Amino acid sequence: MNVKNSPPMRAIQAFEAFGRLGSVTAAADELGVSPGAVSQQIRKAEDELGASLLERRGRTVTMTSLGRRYHAAISDGFDRIREAGNMLDRARSESALTVSCLPSLASKWLAPQLFDWQAHNVGATVRLIGAEPEVRFGEDQVDFRVSYGAKMREYDHYAALFTDWVVPACSPTLLERRPLRRPADILECPLLGIEWASDHRSPPTWAEWAASLGISYRRTSGEMAFSLSSAAIDAAINGRGFVLAQMSMAGDDIASGRLVVPFDVPLRLPDPYFLAWDRSALQKPHGAALRAWIVAVANRQDAKHQTIR
Repeated sequence: MNVKNSPPMRAIQAFEAFGRLGSVTAAADELGVSPGAVSQQIRKAEDELGASLLERRGRTVTMTSLGRRYHAAISDGFDRIREAGNMLDRARSESALTVSCLPSLASKWLAPQLFDWQAHNVGATVRLIGAEPEVRFGEDQVDFRVSYGAKMREYDHYAALFTDWVVPACSPTLLERRPLRRPADILECPLLGIEWASDHRSPPTWAEWAASLGISYRRTSGEMAFSLSSAAIDAAINGRGFVLAQMSMAGDDIASGRLVVPFDVPLRLPDPYFLAWDRSALQKPHGAALRAWIVAVANRQDAKHQTIR
């Protein structure tokens, strides 16, 4: 066969549909064109290939031997294209949205508020995963990531959310046992530290908080450190000591009285939290709405922080 040129894609598509469906009419229905247009495209393919793909005997049209061989060669590619389209359709129609979030922020900030969002978005399913490692969109089965710091620049699509603050907080029972006259007295109480992994800039330490008062502080052997902010906050609620509690995570505990802040001496975290997303997540049902809601909740959180001095 003397191949002059490669036929236009529409011509190849028309012939593939005819061979798979068995008739010009069925191919026309699938492609949304007239039977005459399908026949015209197949003739164009024959002209470009320099070969007869179909045999026309009266009203009967069948593939020639060369037509069958050519159809077998192109079918695999079209099958893959259709499967890719089906995969995208399944991904778009999947109602579940998966959010990966730093563990402490997931349990203390995002999870309690997600119940309200789901109550107003009937039919939406959200999977919240508390995880430290950053995700790889396209490889991990994750739609959104809520994380912290400069890591947001590792993503193609992201938005800064809010920059948190910490305040010294303890349980009411601890304060009853150890009355305080001034902020520096807190440093004489049991202190709970927070030490994040080295790839994050940690929240303010007790030494930094003491420096904001104009005094020095050296960590003692009795200070207990936690890798999770939520664990340190829970320990403070249980009367184990003072914690520099993040307002986003301890706000409800402070409002309910489970934690008290005897002296309002806040410090700002060095970096903001951020939201990153896979672009395809916005094509899912409720995907764009969930992104907008997380940003709105973060804006409200940031507005609360604006009142802190």
